[in-house]
Amino acid sequence: MPIGGPRDAAHNSAVNASENNIPGFAAGPEERYRLLVDAVTDYAICMLDADGFVIGWNAGAQRLKGYTEAEIVGRHFSQFYPPEEVRRGQPSRTLGMARAAGRVEAEGWRLRKNGERFWAHVIVVPIRAQDGSVVGYSKVTRDLTERRAAEESLRASEQQFKLLVQGVTDYAIYLLTPEGIVSNWNAGAQRIKGYAPDEVVGTSFSRFYREEDRRAGQPQAALATAAAEGRFESEGWRVRKDGSQFWAHVVIDPIHDPGGEIIGFAKITRDVTEKRDAQLALERAREALFQSQKLDAIGQLTGGVAHDFNNLLMVVLSSLDLLKRRIPADEKSARLIDSAVQGAKRGVMLTQRMLAFARRQTLAPSAVQVRSLVQGMRDLLQYSLGPAIHVDLRFATDLRPVLIDANQLELAILNLAVNARDAMPDGGTLTISTRLEVAPVATPQLAAGEYVCLSITDSGAGMSGETLTHAMEPFFTTKGAGKGTGLGLPMVHGLVAQSGGQFMLRSAEGIGTTAEIWLPVAPDGAGLTAAHAAASPPEVREGHPLRVVAVDDDALVLAGTVAMLEDLGHTVLAATSGAQALALVLNDPTVALVITDQVMPAMTGAELAWRLAQERPGLPVILATGFGELAGDTAAKALRLAKPFDQRALAEAIRSVSFGSAT
Repeated sequence: MPIGGPRDAAHNSAVNASENNIPGFAAGPEERYRLLVDAVTDYAICMLDADGFVIGWNAGAQRLKGYTEAEIVGRHFSQFYPPEEVRRGQPSRTLGMARAAGRVEAEGWRLRKNGERFWAHVIVVPIRAQDGSVVGYSKVTRDLTERRAAEESLRASEQQFKLLVQGVTDYAIYLLTPEGIVSNWNAGAQRIKGYAPDEVVGTSFSRFYREEDRRAGQPQAALATAAAEGRFESEGWRVRKDGSQFWAHVVIDPIHDPGGEIIGFAKITRDVTEKRDAQLALERAREALFQSQKLDAIGQLTGGVAHDFNNLLMVVLSSLDLLKRRIPADEKSARLIDSAVQGAKRGVMLTQRMLAFARRQTLAPSAVQVRSLVQGMRDLLQYSLGPAIHVDLRFATDLRPVLIDANQLELAILNLAVNARDAMPDGGTLTISTRLEVAPVATPQLAAGEYVCLSITDSGAGMSGETLTHAMEPFFTTKGAGKGTGLGLPMVHGLVAQSGGQFMLRSAEGIGTTAEIWLPVAPDGAGLTAAHAAASPPEVREGHPLRVVAVDDDALVLAGTVAMLEDLGHTVLAATSGAQALALVLNDPTVALVITDQVMPAMTGAELAWRLAQERPGLPVILATGFGELAGDTAAKALRLAKPFDQRALAEAIRSVSFGSAT
């Protein structure tokens, strides 16, 4: 019904009376409509004639567009459009569409009076006469500039975030539905997991888990934890498209709607395989360092024990040697003394193994062809192992010689072979092979360079992890009582380490054991072990008496040395320290020889030899030691005499040195 149409008389009378009582409120319906339209200030409401000229203008239109009613009435509404829209005929198309469709709603840029643009939401509705002809248009415009700016900002932010997420290639970032279905996929996910978006979107994220993890319900448990606790974070194995596995760090966060309902999950995955490998390598290095430090500490202790044991054995051997010469000829007594000597010599062998583990044994390194050395031992190995064990030799043909004491290497190989035999009581195969290895960079165990790896592998029962951990500790053995000293592997370890190489064991129960000896390649020009560096002295008559200073801080050892020297016919001055010996020599020019222990407090035997070389050049010095290494250029100043020694070895050492005037 048209506004202001007929109503019933009583109602109209009441309304009119009410309206007439409101100040400024006109009684006519057209005036009421006019007041209503002018009161609207958030919308520009204007009336156009059939050709688009403005014929009505409200206060909202003046506020939005800046024109007063007097300025705009009679002007064409196209002046609200930007010039480019006018050139394209957009105002005319808008009216034509309104006539045809009965209504047009659109958004676009419009102009204010001052030329400023604003984003407008426009509705144009045709006004028709009773015969249906269009007599004009009502046009309602709303300024949506701020809303559009906010939307554009949001759109730009979303676009930037999308670009950011898509640009991340180190992380797989994607969304899941509440059921765990992948709903989007970034470039990082494609790089890490290998799937293109069209291959994975719409499928369950459980496909990234290993089969056994899927059976254990890990994917569902991860989503349940994220939903219940607000976050899920863990590390574990995941599977790529090609089936390969990688170690992943995974974070899953729930996504809630405004009402708090979970509408999905955000999942971030990072490939941390290299980091994990590096951490494991670091842990292995730390464990190796700990084992090395532990073995070094045990080696220090073992070396000290061996030194003291050597001194005791020397006292026993020297005393037995002198006693055997002085007691009357008696077969039973001689047998008893010989048995004591043999027992003492077995003790000497034990100390040598202990010193080998402590890396303090005397070595004579030379250039050794490992292949020739092992082939030369084949018959000995087969005899030692027995017919139930087959020896398989596999050698590389182009290996250079290594620098090692050949005799000690033979003992080490034989030791490892016997251990392998004991691990194969029912027979098996012992494989000895060689290969070239290169250490590109220095490590705590090896210097950089080329090495020959001698590998000895048995087909025995193998060792447990606990046994393998303690295998190279001295006196540790799994053999029965009386069947092993527990010094075999420590001896090999000490020999190889003292020779500049590395000894490694690999074993597992049911698989067998592999022992690897890495030995440094001999430098060009290295030859067989040279003789002692000192020049060969002139021969000395048997029994030629000398004035000798004997030095040892152990009273028992010193007494034994003095007794053996006096029995050889020499005059002996005893000293219990390096300082005392130095004073005796400087105060007695007739001293022709000094025999000194190496390990002494305050002044070592090597330091004494160096001082004597300064004070009494040419005075011969014999250095008695059970250790293999000596500091500085001691070898040029003193002859080494291995402890423990007997009278025969002592006499031979005296013959081997040059000495001055005799008393």
